[in-house]
Amino acid sequence: MATTAKVHATEEQARALAEESRESGWAKPSFAKEMFLGRFRLDLIHPYPQPAATAAARTEDYLKQLRAFVETIDGAEIEATARIPDAVVRGLAERGCFGLKIPVEYGGQGLSQVGYNKALMLVGSAHPSLGALLSAHQSIGVPEPLKLAGTPEQRREFLPRCAKGAISAFLLTEPDVGSDPARMACTATPTADGTAYELDGVKLWTTNGVVAELLVVMARVPASEGHRGGISAFVVEADSPGITVERRNAFMGLRGIENGVTRMHRVRVPRANLIGREGDGLKIALTTLNAGRLAIPALCTAAAKWALKIGREWSATRVQWGRPVGEHGAVAAKLSFIAATTFALEAALELSGAMSDEDRNDIRIEAALAKLWASEMACVIADELVQIRGGRGYETAASLAARGERAVGTEQLVRDLRINRIFEGSSEIMRLLIAREMADAHMTAAGALVDRTARTTAKAKAAVGAGRFYAGWFPQLTVGPGTVPSSFTEFGPLATHLRFVERMSRKQARALMYAMARWQAKLEYRQGFLGRIVDIGAELFAMSAACVRARADTDPASGATELADTFCRQSRIRVRHLFDTLWDNTDDADTTLTRDLLDGRYRWLEEGVLDPSENTGPWIAEWQFGPSAEPNLHTPFHLTDD
Repeated sequence: MATTAKVHATEEQARALAEESRESGWAKPSFAKEMFLGRFRLDLIHPYPQPAATAAARTEDYLKQLRAFVETIDGAEIEATARIPDAVVRGLAERGCFGLKIPVEYGGQGLSQVGYNKALMLVGSAHPSLGALLSAHQSIGVPEPLKLAGTPEQRREFLPRCAKGAISAFLLTEPDVGSDPARMACTATPTADGTAYELDGVKLWTTNGVVAELLVVMARVPASEGHRGGISAFVVEADSPGITVERRNAFMGLRGIENGVTRMHRVRVPRANLIGREGDGLKIALTTLNAGRLAIPALCTAAAKWALKIGREWSATRVQWGRPVGEHGAVAAKLSFIAATTFALEAALELSGAMSDEDRNDIRIEAALAKLWASEMACVIADELVQIRGGRGYETAASLAARGERAVGTEQLVRDLRINRIFEGSSEIMRLLIAREMADAHMTAAGALVDRTARTTAKAKAAVGAGRFYAGWFPQLTVGPGTVPSSFTEFGPLATHLRFVERMSRKQARALMYAMARWQAKLEYRQGFLGRIVDIGAELFAMSAACVRARADTDPASGATELADTFCRQSRIRVRHLFDTLWDNTDDADTTLTRDLLDGRYRWLEEGVLDPSENTGPWIAEWQFGPSAEPNLHTPFHLTDD
């Protein structure tokens, strides 16, 4: 296993770096930020934003041509060989799929975020590894950081290459560093003449890194005379001397993903390849993810649509006890959940994408909520589909085909979706990230009151300012449109759900204030509480999106209103449960038990089974990769090869 030197950082240092790297200002309005403050700003999302007619028509023309190619892709081959065929990658490149969001002037398709999401859904439905290939390249790889922070020279040099099919990868995670970049060990040392940097270190889980031509590498520049230092971002040629792809990793799902371990030893990178300034790397990465995170809900929505189709077809034709299984109540409830949630997933995705395209709202919270909620709900949908399909849901598509049945990879859906709750910020990290953003106004108002290191005098001074803020804000949380029966009547039967959202937005805002008063600076350690508040916000955001999308649907035969109504009824149950568990939970007991567990008190519970390390052997590599595979010698393909 590749290793690198460890860097130690205190909790305070890690927190300071995270705070320094986040976007601190709110120059544009944010629907979700206002909602967490108890202010339901429906005007920020209604009427439902629609793309311009010319852009929509152009997108549909492109998708029609792309579909013709995607329909020729054999997803079963990718699953069986754990490789995306070179011909498929060339075909995607020839159709401009590696430049979906790259502006036309640089050779890209110039699609909007909404159009990009639709293309990802289409390609990802052939095999999710294809969606990962394209999204890692464009959402977090070279194109997006350069569009946001690159120089004109960098854009002219690299964007046309990316648009033509030069695959890019994003290298941030290290063997000892996940969500704590303060401990990043990879370094970028300026050369003596100041014209370049030398990169040293090891990067783990480098999606596309095994086959990439270009890399975005995050590395720490040592502070010195003439150098600001800090975590910085670089565009690096993947074939630079000193770069070694040490292995191609294998996973439970996304079997075609080209993800590996990359070692860098004295890799020379021209100073001109620094993106932004020294020390801006983490901020660039976080800003990139504001829109980049929407790739995951796009792929989750595609999976939900697939699950809905399979569930509907199976439940309408499979007969048990004299009736199709879909007519039995237990199965009908699952199908209703899948259909209603799929509608809401697409509504939240399109709303977030459209707001990103309009660029009049700050969507950092909306994008994070969409990623968190979509990745969680898609996994529930997949699990329910397995249950509906029964034994056939647990059986592989290849096994079903061998028996002469329809090759439906339901179990593969479960495996492929699971990573989305970890990709680009685990659900746990996403909840903390969102919690920090939702509490921004409180942090600003309370100041030293929520600072664990602040002195008593500073806290006393901060209390005065906080008092003024809360004196003006808290009374607004008492009543609102949600308590007026005539509110939102233009939404017809959905008005009651919007009134519920408005009332619950005020209720969660009050709950957060109570928590701050109760725990003050210790609130940040109440991750269970904060996570539930965030999950409430995610449900309220999804309900809002579903209602405004249904209101925008002009086809009464579509059933959009019924779908939105059913979804909101289901969501309301989840919201009420989350509120119930805000104060009535096992958080303290869990913390105490876990502390004892980590101290070894319950080791006796582990007795009676084999030690996992004693139950593996050299054959495991053959089992994962096959007898002739050489996982550490995987050769990158080139799109110009014959």
